[in-house]
Amino acid sequence: MRHWSYFSDTVHNTMLRLLTQICFFVVFGCTAQASLAQFRVEVSGVGLTQVPITIAPFKGQSISGQKISDIVQADLERSGQFRAVNANAGALDEVSLPNLSVFRQAGSDALVSGSVSTLADGRIDVRFRLWDVVKGLDLGGQSFAVAPSDARLAAHRVSDFVYEKLTGDKGAFSTRIAYVTKSGSRYQLWVADSDGENAQSALASPEPIISPAWSPDGNQLAYVSFESRKPVIYVHNVSTGKRRLIANFKGSNSAPAWAPDGKTLAVTLSRDGGSQLFLLSAAGGEPRRLIQSSSIDTEPFFSPDGRSIYFVSDRGGSPQIYKVAISGQGVERVTFTGSYNISPSISQDGRWMAYISRIGGAFKLQLMDLASGDIRGLSDTSADESPSFAPNSKLVVYATQIQGKEALMTTTLDGKVKARLNGQNGDIREPHWGPFLN
Repeated sequence: MRHWSYFSDTVHNTMLRLLTQICFFVVFGCTAQASLAQFRVEVSGVGLTQVPITIAPFKGQSISGQKISDIVQADLERSGQFRAVNANAGALDEVSLPNLSVFRQAGSDALVSGSVSTLADGRIDVRFRLWDVVKGLDLGGQSFAVAPSDARLAAHRVSDFVYEKLTGDKGAFSTRIAYVTKSGSRYQLWVADSDGENAQSALASPEPIISPAWSPDGNQLAYVSFESRKPVIYVHNVSTGKRRLIANFKGSNSAPAWAPDGKTLAVTLSRDGGSQLFLLSAAGGEPRRLIQSSSIDTEPFFSPDGRSIYFVSDRGGSPQIYKVAISGQGVERVTFTGSYNISPSISQDGRWMAYISRIGGAFKLQLMDLASGDIRGLSDTSADESPSFAPNSKLVVYATQIQGKEALMTTTLDGKVKARLNGQNGDIREPHWGPFLN
């Protein structure tokens, strides 16, 4: 979404009328192109505290068609918690007893070594071991027997193990993101690894597809499609490709958001005039209006405990973020800094809210500490949109513009380490980060 296309700075009333459109006219005018090429992950910035770590080349990794060690290194660097250290200590695998003094002298605190081999049934076996270089401790390892096509997934699982052992927090590298592209007159909904690679097309259409939202179990995506020449909401099974229409009421149907139990969605409907929030069973049926309001209410997002919904409204005269109990009672304003705040996303730990604020004509990614109300800016770009938290609450993915091209970025919560997930042959947008998978 390019915000200034829909929110006029010179015609205030038009801006408010068009607030409702932020969730379903996002894709018009995009120049993004779908790309099957692998993405580049460009990491920039330096965190305040980073663990220096060496990822030794995995023995035999060429048979997997992927450089497992490079994927692990990119994952850990993108998290902002690690800094790669090169140390030449010869060939290593998971059964090697490395000379840890070599790595200590190189300035490394941890070492990962491993191997990839082919099993009799055609699968590949990815094995690794993690060492605490400073204390000289073997921190354990794992093995993953996967189809060759899942080599990247195995690498992300290695990263998850290392991340959790060394930080104490669960790693989210083996999770997925969804996003939308447009190539010519063709729109596509993609499901990809958390680093943007290994993208698989979930849906293609000549009409816009927007607002993808993962179900809490990671098996379904809700989204808005214009294929019937109006915005309607589908729920799409990612594994089977089957989908069901759940909201095709009079007027527009937009901005789906899942409740944490996966049984209910909050949606924005204009069937009664104006854009209002409703609760709707994930199986479909008759929706229940959440708030009786004459204002424009849109962009719902559930709190992690399912008791509240954050949303955007013009009830105070300009777009701001509010919070309401699931009963529809007790509307509270959340944002007070600035005259234009939209697109709330709440971290799974309930501590943070990422959102977009218009600051001096630029649209900037902001992070609010929900307990204290403290706010910090996370980006140095000026056309940010669609923030979404990693399920471990440690990173935010968002769309922005860099040198005139739309791209996806991730950032740490201090804004110090960013990674650009850049499609080689086109632009990507509207990301939504999926949950942990069982």
